[in-house]
Amino acid sequence: MTRNHQPKDAASRHPANRSGRARRWLAGMVAVFALMPLAIMGAAPVNAETEEETEFDVVVYGGTSGGVVAAVQAARMGKSAIIVNHYRHIGGLTSSGLGRTDTGRIATIGGVSREFYQRVRDYYRDEDVWRQETRQEYMDRTGGDLEPGQDAQWGFEPHAAEAIYDEMIEEAGVEVAQDEFLVRDGGGGVVKDGARIEAIVTESGRTFRGKMFIDATYEGDLLAEAGVSYIVGREGNEQYGETLNGIQTQNTVNHVFTHEAERPHPPRPLPEEARVSPYVIEDDPESGLLPGINPDAGGEDGEGDHRVQAYCYRLCLTDDPDNQVPLDPPEGYDEADFELLFRMFEAGEERIPWLPGDMPNRKNDTNNRWAVSMNLIGGSDDYPEASYEERRAIEKEHEYWQRGIMHSLAHHPRVPEHVREEVSQWGYAADEFTDNDHWPYQIYVRVGRRMISDYVMTELDCRLERIPEDPVGMGSYTMDSHNVQRYVTEQDYVQNEGNIEVRPAGAYRISYRSIVPKREEAENLLVPVAVSSSHIAFGSIRMEPVFMILGQSAATAAAMAIDDEVNVQDVNYERLRERLLEDGQVLTTEHDASMIRPADLPGIVVDHRRAETTGRWSTSSVVSGYVGSSYLQDLGEGQGEKSVRYEAELPEAGRYEVRISYTAHGNRATNAPVTIYHADGSEQVLINQREDPPIDGSFISLGEFEFGETAAVVIANDDADGHVIADAVQWIALE
Repeated sequence: MTRNHQPKDAASRHPANRSGRARRWLAGMVAVFALMPLAIMGAAPVNAETEEETEFDVVVYGGTSGGVVAAVQAARMGKSAIIVNHYRHIGGLTSSGLGRTDTGRIATIGGVSREFYQRVRDYYRDEDVWRQETRQEYMDRTGGDLEPGQDAQWGFEPHAAEAIYDEMIEEAGVEVAQDEFLVRDGGGGVVKDGARIEAIVTESGRTFRGKMFIDATYEGDLLAEAGVSYIVGREGNEQYGETLNGIQTQNTVNHVFTHEAERPHPPRPLPEEARVSPYVIEDDPESGLLPGINPDAGGEDGEGDHRVQAYCYRLCLTDDPDNQVPLDPPEGYDEADFELLFRMFEAGEERIPWLPGDMPNRKNDTNNRWAVSMNLIGGSDDYPEASYEERRAIEKEHEYWQRGIMHSLAHHPRVPEHVREEVSQWGYAADEFTDNDHWPYQIYVRVGRRMISDYVMTELDCRLERIPEDPVGMGSYTMDSHNVQRYVTEQDYVQNEGNIEVRPAGAYRISYRSIVPKREEAENLLVPVAVSSSHIAFGSIRMEPVFMILGQSAATAAAMAIDDEVNVQDVNYERLRERLLEDGQVLTTEHDASMIRPADLPGIVVDHRRAETTGRWSTSSVVSGYVGSSYLQDLGEGQGEKSVRYEAELPEAGRYEVRISYTAHGNRATNAPVTIYHADGSEQVLINQREDPPIDGSFISLGEFEFGETAAVVIANDDADGHVIADAVQWIALE
């Protein structure tokens, strides 16, 4: 199996280099956990007296949003289903604070996933649920989230989401086993006969037998225990031909240490007044590093590593004083642990480092923003593989961090007064998470293990450069990774690394094979949450509506596999597709159908993303007819300063026709210079890019030329009388 293991000794993980007082606080908390009875989050003790064996058609491990929908869909298809949940509450992050849904393209959300958000809308049609504000006041705050023309609502309170999930489960007749933790680390938690799972065993002593199993956990615990291949961390760019994977110091331009709205791209060193010292004593390397800062980035850009993007809790706050719990400091609060926060403000930051998303009844879903905020950067690396006890300790580290951040923002004198005034008006919502001290039930595991199956979703899928023929859902959200680490730059200041926010080319297909393990590893397991994907592709897939979409598709496939008595790898895709469409799933879009993929074109095609640029080119997708995910344009600026060089390795020397693609428009150049470098030298051709390309509306031929085994074409903007477009170059062998 492909795994990036991390040491599980607490002293080896961030924040292991925290201050001594904070480490003593954490050690004390871990000791307390060891003596605690069942907790809302934590492993249930093994109890032989509770031994019980039950059997179901479909066993869903994990009560996340995807798990709930999977179980409901299985029951609706006439199968007995149970959710074995390692928490006391269902719904995952949807019912644990993530109440302002990250949707991407709403048109791609169908089936039971969209039904959930329609039920949210119905829930808020009841005037009795409006306790802290009126329906109209909420509409005014959110720009019409409840307008009559909309069939769904995307903002909701955590307790409302859980109530809706409870209702769906009860209607479908799904059983739920709460506080049941899979036995892990080779302790017999998964009973297999060859590649077939027969049962799972939990730490309470219960055995759950099934015909089909679905791992709906964020962490991927069941797939790992079942012997399915997986990875933790970031692959290198070279592994799947990506550009946004691995270490990304140059591409990390948001949520960094600067008081500018965004860093320039490519980034330049920060101005002196915006730099933040990484050392305990400012500008004194001998004093050691502040907590959570690495001495360097750990490698070159594009190289893979073991790290995962940062976690946080999605806090539910309110500005209603009658429904508030104060932003008190955590037990053991030490202001030294928040030194980076204070230095950030002293370096010139004036914005409040949070991202509040409006929810009904004067509440918000509070997320991470800017350089120092809700995320405990570097604190989640061990979490995916950690034991239950270790996870609880990591969760407490995050809770300490966020409670401390909120208290500091509201009260600390080194925080700007206008920030303190605003934050101090807020508090934890008293009517949420009432059995957990008003703290969210689950930490936001933005990524855990990721399965490695026969189809790995990658950046190429998100950019529509590769389109699978077996979609079971669609993604469309930004390729979004939160920061992964803090490190010391060559200029000797602290900087964040890993935040990537790049939009995909459009709505893209998610392959059935990406939720199905390799045949030899598990024949009756589906994985709709910890899907087979690269780090950066998962950053787009990992949205709650998509997990619900994939949960429905996984359950549909499981039910069909039972009926047909086949393995999940042998489910008839055409029949699966028909049933998914019948049940309202969205598998393709108009944009998807008309996409020009390099792989669909004859010959050798090099898209602009594989080319070398000189000067500043703008990426665009405004005018249709381009190849790949976008095209480049020079914006009619800097004549003679910009060029794009396309190079190709040809299968053999010989004569080739050379074509280029571009998107026509009235502002384009009539004389865009294109130079072909061939075996006999070079030749320049001027292209009128205001006229529609004559070949399939996208390409124009530059002529036929003799080439060796290498070829090059350069598109420049010398003396151009309008915007120059650089999209793709195509070499077609001639007989």
